[in-house]
Amino acid sequence: VDKDRMAAAGASFGGYMMNWFAVNTGRFKTLITHCSVWNFESMYATTDELWFDEWEHGGPPWGPNRKSYEKHSPHRLAANLGKFKTPMLVIHNDLDFRCPIGQGHELFTTLQRLKVPSRMVNFPDEGHWVTKPKNSEYWHKEVFAWLTKHVPPGGK
Repeated sequence: VDKDRMAAAGASFGGYMMNWFAVNTGRFKTLITHCSVWNFESMYATTDELWFDEWEHGGPPWGPNRKSYEKHSPHRLAANLGKFKTPMLVIHNDLDFRCPIGQGHELFTTLQRLKVPSRMVNFPDEGHWVTKPKNSEYWHKEVFAWLTKHVPPGGK
C-alpha cells in the first residue's frame, strides 16, 4: 500500500466508518462518506429504522445505555477533524430516511467551520442509494474527481 496515497470510501455503515476514521486517525489522504451517520443522538428521532439504533445501542438514547450513543458517535470527537485536516467528500441524499440528510449537513458544517477541505454533493431526488442513471454518472464523476485531486494516480 502506498501510504502517501491512501484513501477510503464508504456508504451507510461504511460511511459511518469514514466519519469514525476522520475523527480518530490522520492516516488517510482523503475520505469519502456517503449517506452516513455523524451524530447518533440526533439521528435517532429522524431515521425510519429505529430498530437498528435500539438494537446496536441497547435501547433509546434516554435509556439505560445512553453511554453507547455517546461513545460511538463521531460528532463528539469533532475537534479532531481540525487536528487531522483530512479532506472529505460528503455525499448525501434528501430522500434518505435511513440516514437523514441532517447527518450530512451536520458533518459538512463541522468540516467547514474547522476549515477542513471538504465538499458536499446532494442528490435531492435520491434515497439511501443513487439509482437514477444520470445521478449515478454524476456521482461517479464527483468521486473520481475527488480522488484524482487528493490521491492522484501514479504511485511509487
